[in-house]
Amino acid sequence: MQNIAIKMNNISKYFGALAANEDVNLTVYNGEIHALLGENGAGKSTLMNMLSGIYSPDSGSIFVDGNAVNLTSPKDSIGLGIGMIHQHFKLIDVLTAKDNIIIGQKGNFFTKGKALSEEIK
Repeated sequence: MQNIAIKMNNISKYFGALAANEDVNLTVYNGEIHALLGENGAGKSTLMNMLSGIYSPDSGSIFVDGNAVNLTSPKDSIGLGIGMIHQHFKLIDVLTAKDNIIIGQKGNFFTKGKALSEEIK
């Protein structure tokens, strides 16, 4: 039997009176790859934004490797090995494409930038 890597239990998120997610459950086992599909406005991005620490759920629990977690920022999620590829790029407009790639890497932008710049063509 595979180990559960991520479990989201009864997750709800509201924006005013709008229920973006209500009592959503998701279980992901180690080694699985998932795609979330649904109509516009179904709550896919909101759910993943909670898993990636961008939003906090209004209710429900998130477990990573069996431990309850409180994801308050993307840094929390990244620290737990949770990565997100967003449908729409969230780039910094004033930076070049190369700089946007470098700034998304682990480490300090200023110290690693020169070495990574050589690798990115």
